[in-house]
Amino acid sequence: MSGQSPPVRTRRQDIARTWMRAVYPTAYVPMSPAEIELYLLDLVNVIADAIQAEPFTIDPVEVVGDRLVEAHFTGPESLRRTVDVLGHTLLFIPELQDVPQLAEKVVAILGSVSTSFATAMRLDAFDQQEEVKRALLEANRRAERVLRASEARFSEVFDSSAFGIAITNLRGECVRANAALAEMTGLDAADLEGQRLIELFDPADVDALLTTYRAVGEGRVERVREQRRLVREDGEPVWVHLAVSLLRDENGEPAYHVTMAEDVSELHLLQKNLDFQLLHDSLTGLSNRQRFRTRLESLHSASRHGITLYCLDLDAFSVVNNGLGHAVGDRLLTEVGRRLEALVANEQALVARMGGDEFAIVIDNSPDTPAVPEMVERIAATVEQPMGDGVALSVSIGVVDRPPAGSDAAEVLRAAGATLQRAKAKGKRQWLPYDRHADQALRERQSRAARMPGAVAGGEVEVEYQPVLDLAGRQQLGHIARLRWDELGHDDCLDLAEATGVSLALGQWALNEAAGDAASSDALGLLYFELSPMQSRDEDLVRTVKRTLDDTGLPASRLRIFLDTRAMLDGEGEDNAQVLRDNGIAVGLTRFNGGQAELSLLGELPVDSLVLDPSVVRRLAEQPEAFLHDAMSRMVGLIRSSGVSVVVPDVSTAEREAWWARVEVDAAFGDHLAPAVPGYDLL
Repeated sequence: MSGQSPPVRTRRQDIARTWMRAVYPTAYVPMSPAEIELYLLDLVNVIADAIQAEPFTIDPVEVVGDRLVEAHFTGPESLRRTVDVLGHTLLFIPELQDVPQLAEKVVAILGSVSTSFATAMRLDAFDQQEEVKRALLEANRRAERVLRASEARFSEVFDSSAFGIAITNLRGECVRANAALAEMTGLDAADLEGQRLIELFDPADVDALLTTYRAVGEGRVERVREQRRLVREDGEPVWVHLAVSLLRDENGEPAYHVTMAEDVSELHLLQKNLDFQLLHDSLTGLSNRQRFRTRLESLHSASRHGITLYCLDLDAFSVVNNGLGHAVGDRLLTEVGRRLEALVANEQALVARMGGDEFAIVIDNSPDTPAVPEMVERIAATVEQPMGDGVALSVSIGVVDRPPAGSDAAEVLRAAGATLQRAKAKGKRQWLPYDRHADQALRERQSRAARMPGAVAGGEVEVEYQPVLDLAGRQQLGHIARLRWDELGHDDCLDLAEATGVSLALGQWALNEAAGDAASSDALGLLYFELSPMQSRDEDLVRTVKRTLDDTGLPASRLRIFLDTRAMLDGEGEDNAQVLRDNGIAVGLTRFNGGQAELSLLGELPVDSLVLDPSVVRRLAEQPEAFLHDAMSRMVGLIRSSGVSVVVPDVSTAEREAWWARVEVDAAFGDHLAPAVPGYDLL
């Protein structure tokens, strides 16, 4: 069915098909493309099942490399393309999105695939190497009496091998080395003879290698295979897989060590680069969110003095991208990351780019770590220093200081992010510490916001009607439509709808609902309807209103539409006011605060009335200053003298009603005057 996710099997088949297309040209495989796809699908199933298994282990994935070699996917590009396909598809397969630490598991699995592939390749080659060893043994046993043909055969196999080969005596001195080993070390084959082979390796590996040679020489193990680092003549390391075995003389006594070395530097570099790409930000080189979260968890669990987490967001960074271009923005992000790392260089800390223009710093505090306010100032000062292109930035910061031991790393990150959002709401260059009570209130609000679209679609939001009264004679003029959802009133419903993007759909539905109720009942009288900012800016508003009136049969003379003052101040929706007025619909402004810019709208727009902002009414009720009350009284008189009526919302007490009546506002509504009721109570 449309809208449903494809079955898991289909998504795995997509990976198998992509894998087949990548490796098919790299090697000759005696199978058709369809057969190859089915063969690789079995391996995808092994990998995907291993990622989801609890507890997680890479053991089941070790067969993948073996089976690739078994099927002859052994071309020079086969492994690289395999790692590239799996690394880019496993992170985005839907069935794995909820797997904890997915990136780290994918890295481990790709490492296992690479290792098992290389091991299988070596084992395949070792079958050929055994023939080399037998030739070496035969040649050394018969060194004085072997025929020239046998010596020539030994030399041909020894010298032409792609593997580096060294024969060393029991003192570790090189008796003979081939050209492949000489090329790996950057020396001539002749220079290797007489040199202790152990001296060619990284000093950090020497002790372990001596133990290896001793174990083989004493017969405790027949053969040892391990990965070590050769050091070239120019000092560059060469990662090699070693196979060390023993040659015995004709009497069965230990005579020589045979060391075979396969250069796996490219494979090692590929694995290292893959690890870095999966755990680091590609632009700045900082840790990414996955690595930061893992590191945060380990620091938090082991910290002696507690950790402090700083979440940072660059203020108005979109201005840089839009004004100077994304190339400049990228350079600035990289510079910010570099500066932040330098700032905490003396601390046990990690800096990460969490995405976009957001960064995070976690510090494992010591007795010398600066206090949070000082560190915040250092961060702000570091970012604000002018950068290239003459740009200076500011930053907002949310801080979680010393979260309780045992608290979940994901929850600590969430708390820091929520605190950052509260800081940004205060303006630019702000910071806030984590506040549990404020965070709980924000979480509840965001939870409601997340459920709002579903509530609208499910019909859980209701339209109620509150009487609008003439305060002079308590005459009912009409009703104003009010939204209600559970315990949330009209203003909260509108704010949540704006935040979640359903304001337009909700407003259109509510207008149609209210107009239908008003058309069905003369008891409603005039219908007052306030628009949200999004509705007020809607280019189709006039058509929507006219269609609603036509569908419901409500006369235009009974509708009062109030446009949002904030939208009008932005210069959007001005045409809506004029066209609505031209169609016989009375137009007003809602959420009117009385500022200079808002007063100027009364002369610019064809409005008949306005509804004061509820915050203005609350301030007047809470503050007894005569100056504020006198200013409001004068403003109401001035507005009414211009022909615009004034409506007061949320009148809550008899005292407030009396005051507004003395001011001679035209109308008011509020729970003190009359509560809002469902439509069915009026029909």
